[in-house]
Amino acid sequence: MKQLVLDLGAEPVCTLESFEVGRNAEVAALMRQFAERSSREHFAYLWGEIGAGKSHLLKALASSERARFISPFSIETEFLYSPDVDLYLLDDCEKLSPVAQIDAFALFNEIRANNAFMVSAGSVAPAVLPVREDLRTRMGWGLVYQIHGLTDDEKLATLTQMAEARGLILSPGVLPYLLSHFQRDMVSLSSMLDSLDQYSLETKRPITLPLLREWLQEEAKE
Repeated sequence: MKQLVLDLGAEPVCTLESFEVGRNAEVAALMRQFAERSSREHFAYLWGEIGAGKSHLLKALASSERARFISPFSIETEFLYSPDVDLYLLDDCEKLSPVAQIDAFALFNEIRANNAFMVSAGSVAPAVLPVREDLRTRMGWGLVYQIHGLTDDEKLATLTQMAEARGLILSPGVLPYLLSHFQRDMVSLSSMLDSLDQYSLETKRPITLPLLREWLQEEAKE
């Protein structure tokens, strides 16, 4: 399968409303509770394949007040507890360095002691995370959810809705071709749809399968 490299422009704004729920209704409802700080559980861990929506959810929560998004590559001070922050979002836990693991361990303890909230995420379940044992245990505190990616049918339905919302008219075969030949995560597919729309406007031609193939060939040359 060819992997097309595109300049997808600015990263789209992540919100809880724009998260494609699919089979994740329960976790989506829980994330709304975390956004409101109304969850009975103060810790949650999300895991799943790349593109399933873990980072989307964490970044959406980070837009709420008194919240902080932390990546494995954040500076040391980002791992420090602050009384001005009551929701911490720790992403890509499997990438934490040995030093960052020590900082994260201390942060977990501070969050619990101060009755704050935390949602962390990784590519695998906490039990098999490649981190120190005491940190792995803390990531298992609270609720653990696997984030399920959309099925192909759900992706097609979602892309169709996106196209309709943009007022786009797509010839049959355009979306299945995109889905079967290139990046399959929804962020890339949505961005490619936007870029294809722009190319259609520039060339003043409808969005058909021949136009899609032509556009992809032009992009591959750049």
